[in-house]
Amino acid sequence: MGIAIVAAYGVVPLAGSDYLLDAVLTPFLALALAAVGLNVLTGYAGQVSLGSAAFLAVGAYAAYNLHLRIPGLPLLVDLVLAGSIAAAVGIVFGLPSLRLRGFYLAVSTLAAQFFVQWALTKFGWFSNDNASGVIDAPPLSIAGVSFTNPVERYVFSLTVVVVLSLVTLRLLRSQSGRNFVAVRDHEIAAKVIGVPILRTKLLAFGISSFLIGVAGVLWAFAYLRTVEPAGFNLDRSFQILFIIIIGGLASLRGSFVGAAFIVVFPLLLSRVGAALLGSVFDSGVLEMSQRILIGVLIIAFLIAEPRGLIALWDRTWARTWAAVWPAKHPTIPT
Repeated sequence: MGIAIVAAYGVVPLAGSDYLLDAVLTPFLALALAAVGLNVLTGYAGQVSLGSAAFLAVGAYAAYNLHLRIPGLPLLVDLVLAGSIAAAVGIVFGLPSLRLRGFYLAVSTLAAQFFVQWALTKFGWFSNDNASGVIDAPPLSIAGVSFTNPVERYVFSLTVVVVLSLVTLRLLRSQSGRNFVAVRDHEIAAKVIGVPILRTKLLAFGISSFLIGVAGVLWAFAYLRTVEPAGFNLDRSFQILFIIIIGGLASLRGSFVGAAFIVVFPLLLSRVGAALLGSVFDSGVLEMSQRILIGVLIIAFLIAEPRGLIALWDRTWARTWAAVWPAKHPTIPT
């Protein structure tokens, strides 16, 4: 992890092109943080949610309105408040989890998706009375330091993601994280041993929505720099869900691996498709091919490797290390 952070700060900004930083790495960081948030809720706490894009939208529009309505509000305070508003909304829509589980809970979380999109479209106040609901990103600035070019926006996004990911990791290793896992594995047994079910579930929804809300701010302000309610549709929610399935449930590393796959896969597919089929492989064929292949991959992972890409990476690393230094690693994990 230390090597990766050093490379992300010291090598990528110097060697990466503007296209790589602006169109690949910045959206990757936003999606990875959103996946970390959903993984806390689904992978660790076992609560299924299909409304992640709603909390992305809440975070983005909350940050926009806080900056607009409260002049001089520092950007970091804006981020925290926007995430807190998303957390409050997430807790409200997490209340059905006290009675519902599994498929029924997943369907109930769709209410958040449709309600938030409807509210942002219906009430012009959220978009400063813009008829189309589009909002423009305010300038990113902390203590007089502006983040305007691709390198600066990337470093800003990276710092936010690294800090929140480390805080989340610390939380998951605490008693609250162990409570999440207990509720996920067997709710009745967790209740018997004294785990507060109500508080644990709502805490999972709150933390998850906070992280996703901050990811929405990064997605809207650091990446797109202008966004509309339609950009936070159900497809975006499924995209975040696919990230944690492909990357690995109950794994923060899996969230980053899955996000990298989802961001890079369309680029590779377009290059390969254009090379093989030429002009026949247009944007429409690319989109449908991407949907089909990702669907096939999800089915394959659910059947062959439910722990996702991160499990394949761990096994490959263990086999390689065992071949180089068998005395230190006599066994290979299955």
